[in-house]
Amino acid sequence: MPKPTIRIDDAAGRAGPIFAGRQTGFPATAPRSAVTHDYAGLVFCVSGSSRIEFRTAWTLAAGDVLMVPAGEPHRSVEAGQADVWYAGFCVPCLAAETAAGLLAPFDRVRNGASPIVRIPAGRHPFLETLFRELSVAPADALARQSLLTLILTEVRRAAESAQEAGSETTLVAETLRYIERHCLEPLTLTAVAAAMHRTPSHITTALTRATGRSAVAWIIAGRMAEARRRLLHSDEQVEIIAERVGYADPTHFIRLFRREHGATPAAWRAMQRDTAGQLTEVRRSTPARSSARDSAAPPQTSRKRRQ
Repeated sequence: MPKPTIRIDDAAGRAGPIFAGRQTGFPATAPRSAVTHDYAGLVFCVSGSSRIEFRTAWTLAAGDVLMVPAGEPHRSVEAGQADVWYAGFCVPCLAAETAAGLLAPFDRVRNGASPIVRIPAGRHPFLETLFRELSVAPADALARQSLLTLILTEVRRAAESAQEAGSETTLVAETLRYIERHCLEPLTLTAVAAAMHRTPSHITTALTRATGRSAVAWIIAGRMAEARRRLLHSDEQVEIIAERVGYADPTHFIRLFRREHGATPAAWRAMQRDTAGQLTEVRRSTPARSSARDSAAPPQTSRKRRQ
């Protein structure tokens, strides 16, 4: 499919370097050509949905804000009945100190991040009020810039929350993967944190929030799983198993195992093997009883046939 022609749609005729308005739905026609603007844009979807092409296809739904940096080609593919507020602003017109912090989400979009950020539901009314006020604000540049600053602040907070949540999710997955691969070594929380380039407290907090277990608990869980496997399927001494699962001190291993399983490794192994032996005996005896019943069946069947 060929790329659409890009045309330039500048701010000519707009109400100064900062403007806003509302639009409901779009004509149900073929997709329009992609456009670029000489201003940065924001679109806040109040209801409905819209399909936007911005490098790839995105769905703008109620509660979403679309960020479009100046000069980025984009187009509406399917507008549906989207009810949106929009705002545009001249980036160089913002004070340098303001732009540095508030425009960070736009910089991330330029670098490949999602151009859509979801606003928390509780902030929707406030954000809509800001757009409404900006759309009817007087030509006073300070008033318009103040309203735009508040809008950009809401968007930045939502973007940072989403970025933090995403990075924490990735951090948790990478940490668990690292623990799985190294827990049978003499692994410590400090070593895990160093591998993840985080502090030990950060790692512990992230894992506990996401999984309910700390990093140390995950290390122990991995070691205990391997210890149980060796106890069940090998005749290795407990001291050897302790060393193989990362514990130089067998006494410490035995204490942890008893805390996790309610019995020492040796006692746990004996109980498991005793239970396995009993099950084996049951399985051996069950077919014999079945055979006896089966052997009695043919005569009964024969008698029925003779009748």
